[in-house]
Amino acid sequence: MPSADIAVVLGTRPEIVKLAGVVRLLEDSARIVWTGQHWDPGLTTAFFRQYALPDPHLTLSGVAGEARGRQIGRMVSALSDHFADRPPAAVVVQGDTNSAAAGALAAHCAGAPVVHVEAGLRSFDPDMPEEANRRLIAPLADLHCAPTATAAAHLLREGIEAEQVLVTGNTVVEATLESLPGPAEARAVLAGYGLRPDRYLLATLHRPENTDDPVRLGRILGQLAALDLPVVLPLHPRTRAAIERFGLSGALAGLRPVPPVDHRTFLALAAGCRLLVSDSGGVQEECTVLKRPLIVVRNSTERPEAVRAGFARLVRPGAELDVALRESLADPDAVGALAGRPSPYGSGTASAEIVAAIRSRYLAEDRARLLCAG
Repeated sequence: MPSADIAVVLGTRPEIVKLAGVVRLLEDSARIVWTGQHWDPGLTTAFFRQYALPDPHLTLSGVAGEARGRQIGRMVSALSDHFADRPPAAVVVQGDTNSAAAGALAAHCAGAPVVHVEAGLRSFDPDMPEEANRRLIAPLADLHCAPTATAAAHLLREGIEAEQVLVTGNTVVEATLESLPGPAEARAVLAGYGLRPDRYLLATLHRPENTDDPVRLGRILGQLAALDLPVVLPLHPRTRAAIERFGLSGALAGLRPVPPVDHRTFLALAAGCRLLVSDSGGVQEECTVLKRPLIVVRNSTERPEAVRAGFARLVRPGAELDVALRESLADPDAVGALAGRPSPYGSGTASAEIVAAIRSRYLAEDRARLLCAG
C-alpha cells in the first residue's frame, strides 16, 4: 500500500530553490529524496540551509559526475528500489533535469502518480538535453503544474487531458521574493565585492552549448571582458573546469571571477546590476521579479514569456552579442522601463496552489476532509 507521504525528488540547486516552498507546505507529508546530481557543497548544502529544509530522507550515491545516460540509469535503478520498498502516495519532480526525468520514470514504473512542477516548457530544440527530459516526463505525469498559459497550451496540443493540467505560476517568484535581501543587506553585499549599484554587470555561464565549445566560450569571455563596466562572474564548477581544460584562464583577466554564491547573495548582486548576461533558465525567470534586463546567451529558450514581456533578449555569441551588449548599456532607461512590468510567472502563490492540488488528489486524509466539507 502507498505511504501517506509525498516523495519530492531533488538533485540540483534550482530544484532546491523552486521546491522548497512545496516541501515546507507539505510539512510532515514531504519525503525528500536527494539524488546527488549536484555534488559541490557551494551548490547544494548551503541551499538546504538557506531554505530551512530538513536533511534528505534518502541520499543516493554514485551519481555525481557521471555521463548523462549512466547518471539517469543509476538514479532510476536506485529510486525504483526505494519506491518499491516504500511506495509514496505520489512523486513530485521539478523542471527538466536528469533527476526529474529519472524520478518520473522510476515513479511510473512503481505505479506512483507523478506531479510535474514547471511542466509544459518547450524550446523545440532537439539538441537541448533538457528538452528530451521535459518530453520524457510529460506522458508519465499525472498532474502537470504549468507555470504559464503558454506552457499549458503546449501540453494540451500534445494530447494531455485538460483536467490534468493546472496553471499555477512559477514557484521561483515566491522563492525570489523570500530570499531577496533588504536594502541594507544588499548594500553590504555589493560593498563586499567593491561594487556600486547600476555600475556593473553580473554574468553566469554553465550550459554545455557554451562551456563545451572552446571557441564559443572564449568569445563570450572576451566580449564580456571588453566592456567598460566591471563584470562579476560566479564560476560554475563546469565552467571553471572548461576554462582550465581549454587554456582560457587568461580570458578571466578582464573579468571578476568569484566562487559560486548562495542564492541570497546572487539575488543581491542581480538586483543591483546594470545588466544580467546568462545562459541560465532560472535567471530568465528571476529577472522578471527583480526587474532587471537580461541578455540570454543561448541557441534557444524554453521561456519565451520573459522575452515577450521585454525583460530578456535571446542572442548568440559573436556580432549579435556585441550589438546586444552595446545597445543595452547605451540605453539610460533599460532598468527603469522594467520597474512597473508584472512578471509573466505569477504573483507568488504557485507553491500553495500546487500543494493544495497534491493534498486534494493524493493524500487520503486531506481528500476525505475536503469531501466531507463539500
